[in-house]
Amino acid sequence: MGSKHSCCVYPGGRGSGRSASSQKGGGGGGGGDANPEDPSEEHMCNLQHISEREPDDLDQDPSLHPSAGPLFLSKSRQLDDGRTLKKSSSCSTIYLDDSTVSQPNLKNTIKCVALAIYYHIRNRTDNRLIDIFDEKLHPLTKDGVPQDYDRHNPEHRHIYKFVRTLFNAAQLTAECAIITLVYLERLLTYADIDMTPGTWKRIVLGAIILASKVWDDQAVWNVDYCQILKDISVDDMNELERQYLVMIQFNINVPSSVYAKYYFSLRTLAEANDLTFPAETLSKERAQKLEAMSRLYEDKYTSQICRNGHKKWSSLDNLHTASRRSVAILS
Repeated sequence: MGSKHSCCVYPGGRGSGRSASSQKGGGGGGGGDANPEDPSEEHMCNLQHISEREPDDLDQDPSLHPSAGPLFLSKSRQLDDGRTLKKSSSCSTIYLDDSTVSQPNLKNTIKCVALAIYYHIRNRTDNRLIDIFDEKLHPLTKDGVPQDYDRHNPEHRHIYKFVRTLFNAAQLTAECAIITLVYLERLLTYADIDMTPGTWKRIVLGAIILASKVWDDQAVWNVDYCQILKDISVDDMNELERQYLVMIQFNINVPSSVYAKYYFSLRTLAEANDLTFPAETLSKERAQKLEAMSRLYEDKYTSQICRNGHKKWSSLDNLHTASRRSVAILS
């Protein structure tokens, strides 16, 4: 099947990845001669190129395959069975929220993404990390971090505050938040690392940088993020972005089916954790607006079908008067 090695290599090799438990173990051997067949040299192997990934691997990647469940849902199974009362629609009254897959609600989407990040940190299986994301080596503030910073899981509100500050200052959209979560889980899958209390901020920051540049037409520059995070340098931001791209093998494509899957999975997570989207009664004006939008997309879909040479069956009510023929009357 070709070479196992690739041109896409971690800066500094795979040796930059390490486990937090091995980090605390010290030097572990002093200055003895290195064994050329030592298993530790396995960390120096190159990254597998995206073209060399097996089809089975792609089917298991939730950031690429539309039927593979997102990682954060599997990490949030410890849910409370107690449910609060919710408004239900009836024949006379319909309740709708203002969030759709094409225009999600910004505040609630950021809350859901922050909750997904929270479950990634709290229910991690290991403490695998890479130096570029370690906040002790690359602090976001001049004050640095406490010695026990990587031992205490952050609360959901702290994660939400960090993400909300970046999105509000950079004026990013709710769609960008969903793309951020896709890139985040793609990094965890490709690089085989975990989100830990000492690495989650830089992992999220790198995902936001990529998502804003891919999604928004007028992307925020790295120097603009330095105005938001006052103590971080442009060189550090550039290196973070570069290594992030290498680790996800420069695969920044997000299919529409994957985007929709993450959107509805976030809504499922919101309902399970009582982060309900604010529902309002469907008014006459809003109903007319929804009907106009539905007709617009239906006409666009119909014209696309006709251009492709396919025939779309329509009922008699949908046919234009000019195209109708006289109906024969049989007595």
